[in-house]
Amino acid sequence: NSFVTRTNTCGELRSAHVGQKVTLYGWVQYQRQGLFLVLRDFQGLTQIIIPQDEAHSHVKKLLSSAPVESVVRVTGIVSPRPLGQENLKMPTGDIEVKAETAEILNSCKKLPFEIKDFIKKSEALRMQYRYLDLRSFQLQSNLRLRSRMVMRMREYLCNLHGFVDVETPTLFKRTPGGAKEFLVPSREAGKFYSLPQSPQQFKQLLMVGGLDRYFQVARCYRDEGSRPDRQPEFTQIDIEMSFVDQAGIQRLIEGLLQYSWPEERALIMTPFPSMTYEEALAEYGTDKPDTRFGMKIMDISDVLQGSDIHFVQNALSYPHGSIRAICIPQGVRYLTNKDLELLKESAKSQFNQEIVEIIRRPDGSSKSLLTKFLGEKEQSELIRALNMQEDDVVLLAAGEHKQVCSALGTLRLLSANLLEAAGLALRDPTAFHFLWVVDFPLFLPKAENPTELESAHHPFTAPHPSDASLLYSDPTKVRSQHYDLVLNGNEVGGGSIRIHSAEQQRFVLEEVLKEDSKVLSHLIEALEFGAPPHGGIALGLDRLISLIVDAPSIRDVIAFPKSFRGRDLMGNAPDYVTPEELEPYHIQVSWPLEEKEAKKN
Repeated sequence: NSFVTRTNTCGELRSAHVGQKVTLYGWVQYQRQGLFLVLRDFQGLTQIIIPQDEAHSHVKKLLSSAPVESVVRVTGIVSPRPLGQENLKMPTGDIEVKAETAEILNSCKKLPFEIKDFIKKSEALRMQYRYLDLRSFQLQSNLRLRSRMVMRMREYLCNLHGFVDVETPTLFKRTPGGAKEFLVPSREAGKFYSLPQSPQQFKQLLMVGGLDRYFQVARCYRDEGSRPDRQPEFTQIDIEMSFVDQAGIQRLIEGLLQYSWPEERALIMTPFPSMTYEEALAEYGTDKPDTRFGMKIMDISDVLQGSDIHFVQNALSYPHGSIRAICIPQGVRYLTNKDLELLKESAKSQFNQEIVEIIRRPDGSSKSLLTKFLGEKEQSELIRALNMQEDDVVLLAAGEHKQVCSALGTLRLLSANLLEAAGLALRDPTAFHFLWVVDFPLFLPKAENPTELESAHHPFTAPHPSDASLLYSDPTKVRSQHYDLVLNGNEVGGGSIRIHSAEQQRFVLEEVLKEDSKVLSHLIEALEFGAPPHGGIALGLDRLISLIVDAPSIRDVIAFPKSFRGRDLMGNAPDYVTPEELEPYHIQVSWPLEEKEAKKN
């Protein structure tokens, strides 16, 4: 209550305050029959008794007529609630304030929606009136937890470990590769700034400059179009260190998260487990596994390789062919035929992958298209290999290793959703399972042209020391010093040890990625002036906080987010500007015919 004219907040009065005269400020949560109202501020609720005597008739009239969500000041005496009328659900439920004077500081007009967490309202309406939505308990709680975590992170990095908080530029130039960047016109004809998708180059240059340890709560920008649960502007905890290896970065982040972790959430244990990219793909079908539940992908190629099943033999004849499966516990009991068809259709539409199911009936017999091709011994071996119990359902896929694993990884998550929707508790919503994924490939074939390569992470990532020589002979086989941090199946951080040799950086850009290295001439030149070995990481703050508070969307942990189409529905941005405003930037807008007509009208 420092610096303000209230004596207390609406959430702090207790029995110990009985008899004190207090002044409260807040919003009218609700009012009942001119007898009492509940006043709310950021900290909680207090019941205000409206006086009924003639001497305070003006106070009664004022408070009885105050519309819900009006801002009022109330001065009165703290009193114990009458016996039996205490509210155990309210921290202030043992007391009430008997109003003596009051003032309506600002009356509220008719609301577009009620300010209550349990009232359902469309997200578009919430974002249009975001300033009202921010009054809800849940958003207040989310933003305050976010603030506390960021403050603890600053303490850990700056006060305990000597990091320097440096602000890097927002206006820069285009970076080759990676996500699309927003362009900002300049007054020089044809020249544009670019909003950085991360401070990557600057933090490396700070290491060349000898700062040794850098950190920033960084605003980043990516023009990713209409992608659900992504934001065109987002925040990351950005970190870079000199003379560090992968293990050092991992220890730092584990300590950072333990230090800043909210006390009210389940404890996290360190060190975090680690698995390679290849292991993650083979066992979970994804590079960001949700390890809160089992249902791992199993390789049953050896069990079926001696069978006469045509599609099995066909799959195994390919260089990277394999037969893999997932076992859905209690699938017979919890999944309907419609669910199974949905799973098979998902694999077909997303991956062009056929799925065969095996159902273990309650009597121990099996139902599957495969059973007529397998003898009893082979069936028993298969059931043993899959560890199938009565009522389990197995989904089996055959084909190219990566496609099969990716399809089954998607079905694993979809199956978990279906099981939980049907009432089977599979994933503990209060558990936090962190995981490091390491040894990513340094390069991947481009989706649009598989004969060309692109960086799996970004072009500044160093090759794995064991694979350095392969960079010049067979770059497709090079592993990287790139590491991702995964939480409950979501990537919440990623980083790498960087290339600190100008010669190697130039080779990667020009010979492997076929990029014009002149765009990065400033960085390459900097590496020639005694650049130290260095590495770093960035944590996605929005995603991390949304997982900690179990928010349905990252928009619920950002004060003023954009819609999934990248629009600000409250301020109606982006918006049109006049030709006169564009003239200094040498830009003319070429309107499609239908938009021309719309603007006329």
